[in-house]
Amino acid sequence: MTLRIDNLNKTYKNGVKALDDFSLEIPTGMFGLLGPNGAGKSTLMRTIATLQEPDSGSIFLGNVNVLEEKKDLRQQLGYLPQEFGVYPGVSAFALLDHMAVLKGLSNKRQRRDQVNFLLQRVNLYGKRKKAVSSFSGGMKQRFGIAQALLGNPQLIIVDEPTAGLDPSERNRFYNLLSEIGEQVIVILSTHIVEDVRELCSNMAIMNEGKLIYQGQPSQSIESLSGKIWQKSVNKSQLAAHQKAYSVISSRLVAGKPIIHIYSEQDPGNGFETVTAGLQDVYFCKMKGLQNHPSQNLFVSA
Repeated sequence: MTLRIDNLNKTYKNGVKALDDFSLEIPTGMFGLLGPNGAGKSTLMRTIATLQEPDSGSIFLGNVNVLEEKKDLRQQLGYLPQEFGVYPGVSAFALLDHMAVLKGLSNKRQRRDQVNFLLQRVNLYGKRKKAVSSFSGGMKQRFGIAQALLGNPQLIIVDEPTAGLDPSERNRFYNLLSEIGEQVIVILSTHIVEDVRELCSNMAIMNEGKLIYQGQPSQSIESLSGKIWQKSVNKSQLAAHQKAYSVISSRLVAGKPIIHIYSEQDPGNGFETVTAGLQDVYFCKMKGLQNHPSQNLFVSA
């Protein structure tokens, strides 16, 4: 199954254009959607989930016209928003059972079996009688995945799912998402580049409501081989280097800036080539570097 998005546009009343003629095709598997805060990721996710209307454009999940057949889409959708509320004092089992009823699972025995199965799958069965409001952040996220899996959806959307999780909870979440993504479309909307590198076989980068890149993380990293250079500079030298070179990123190490630049030739001047990472890909695309339209690697913003 494929999710096809064609020419979506959305402008809010305050004049912010959240989606600007946005088109994208997403196959079965884990798909990473990267972009800075304000790029339009959440607007796109909410539009796909039929929680808001675009000004124009179309979305199809297989043969389902998402914008015109909302009920059909919702029967195939699992959605974990960036933040979700829970009823205070309600147990994990009772809340998931209630959500299953809302999802259309009317047979009490089948509903109980699925609720218990999902709580086991996300390793919360032992906490099924505990109030969800008392759960840690990681446990709440796992509960959120359980509710998103109700009804065996064909499309799952997770919006910034690992924000605030500690490393162990984040790894558990990675493993769970990887298992899920083997059979269905899972869209992982995030600004954490590492999440996409770890989990996704396909990805896209958006900014200011536009698609600026679509491809495979491994191929995009390989395309930068031998083109990313690194140098440690003094803070007083940083501005001059930013003017002289295509600086894609800088970070402080022991109080001293280390800069990465994009260059197809050896820039000299003390730079050393380094192994490219997905973060380098992200910064290159955001800055409009490595523009290769003939290879369909970059779509100009």
